[in-house]
Amino acid sequence: MEKNVYIETYGCQMNFADSEIVGAILTQEGYKLTKSIDESDFVLINTCSIRDNAEQRIHKRLRELRALQTRHPQLRIGILGCMAERLQHQLMEQEDNVSFVVGPDAYRKLPVMLAQVSAGSRVAETELSTEETYGDIEPVRYDSNGITAYISIMRGCQNFCAYCVVPYTRGRERSRDPQTIVGEARSLYEQGYREVTLLGQNVNSYRWHSGEGDVDFPQLMARVAEVSPLLRVRFATSHPKDLSDSLLQTMAAYPNICRCIHLPVQSGSATMLKRMNRHYTPEWYLNRIDAIRHYLPDCSITTDVIAGFCGETEEDHRATLEMFRKVRYDYAYMFKFSMRPDTYAAKHLADDVPDDVKTHRLEEIIALQGEVALENNRKEIGKTFEVLIEGASHRSDKQLFGRNSQNKVIVFDRGSLQPGTYAYVKVTGCTSATLLGEVVDKP
Repeated sequence: MEKNVYIETYGCQMNFADSEIVGAILTQEGYKLTKSIDESDFVLINTCSIRDNAEQRIHKRLRELRALQTRHPQLRIGILGCMAERLQHQLMEQEDNVSFVVGPDAYRKLPVMLAQVSAGSRVAETELSTEETYGDIEPVRYDSNGITAYISIMRGCQNFCAYCVVPYTRGRERSRDPQTIVGEARSLYEQGYREVTLLGQNVNSYRWHSGEGDVDFPQLMARVAEVSPLLRVRFATSHPKDLSDSLLQTMAAYPNICRCIHLPVQSGSATMLKRMNRHYTPEWYLNRIDAIRHYLPDCSITTDVIAGFCGETEEDHRATLEMFRKVRYDYAYMFKFSMRPDTYAAKHLADDVPDDVKTHRLEEIIALQGEVALENNRKEIGKTFEVLIEGASHRSDKQLFGRNSQNKVIVFDRGSLQPGTYAYVKVTGCTSATLLGEVVDKP
């Protein structure tokens, strides 16, 4: 009898891409993906461990699902991903409504594991791999808008930033065969998709070794961009230590490689960057910003930042604010530090910045970034951008929204336009998060 599977995904873009791989593996074995949790036989929760709050959300979700299991005793729950890797034994011992736990490199074993669970077993598989990339699997885009898609080009990370749990939950870095990446991009384009984002914990360090010669990340970007000039190409995430002039030159050579770079800074303080094991200085980071501005003058820049890392002084915090003033980011993901078990920080550093100080510093960063983002967006008023239309505006179905090459959201009147097509939109107003515009003829 056909079994229904419901997948919930938490965390980063990599997790959402992994859920699509899981969907492909299970549908190939006769399982059916459902959007109704009440109709499911299995609930798979793909998890994140980057912050404690992310894990607490999963524990809360498991408590909520107990009520559903009371109504549907046949329902079996599984934990996937980073939290499964990090907390396998705790989940199996303390969460009695969890039937199976699967790490990020064991998804091929899911069909066998689900059969074991159906027979009454509780099972776990969390062994990390040095080779698994799932490169031969075409993901099932089960929750897609049919316009934009993610393509995982590599897995794992070996930067070992002091605060980060990813190397311990996703294993060492390994790259995927470029032919399979280009093939996936071409297949998506032929299906009507018009934008792909190449994903990796550190995409800049992508490198494929073969007898025919190595392929690095700039070369891969060029190959994907050549699938079609109508296919936009993005990537995430870059590490400042590996952002090369060669990549920037490749981006400049292909108009369909989007003018947006996410370049996590984490701190503006040299002392903090060294303590975080980030492998660059503020001077190096600003040099990379200058290189971006040189090769791609119209490029938007976004970032990540952590407030209140171990030993951060007020002077360190002021250096971060100054970095924000110098770079003038278009968007930032801003967090206060959350100590993660098993990391270098947890083993060797003290979480000695009081929580109220962390909160205050984060609020200062958020306030400054809000001011800068609004100023940046005001400078876009009067400009015309080519926009890939993604769907109806959340506020009104009489309006559509799309993104320009700089990844900025623009809202405009629907007219006769349809999602999945391009339009030229002149910016007429803005908020700190969104541009407002009107459709115009091609300039």
